[in-house]
Amino acid sequence: MRVERVISDNAFAYRHSTVVHSVIDAHGIRQIFIKPHCPRTNGKVERLNWTLAAEWAQARLWTSNNARAAGLTAWLDHYNPDRAHLGIGGKTPIDRINNGRGQHV
Repeated sequence: MRVERVISDNAFAYRHSTVVHSVIDAHGIRQIFIKPHCPRTNGKVERLNWTLAAEWAQARLWTSNNARAAGLTAWLDHYNPDRAHLGIGGKTPIDRINNGRGQHV
């Protein structure tokens, strides 16, 4: 999978971070910023953050932060290839990746 574009808000860290810029430049990624004071532009990210909180981070009581972090992999393995999303016509996120295969492996 190749990342072509990254969209972010206008936070100082995204605009001025040498680490962020070095990764973007090294991979030929186009960086796009949302229009100031228009958080709805970042709606997909906000929705993912809400879903992460509700379905993973706060879905159960974790015995430690390490246990919660370890549970993220299993949740992502469900969320991306198995969980159908109504907002994308019942497809899974992995189905939307334009990688020429059309299926995940």
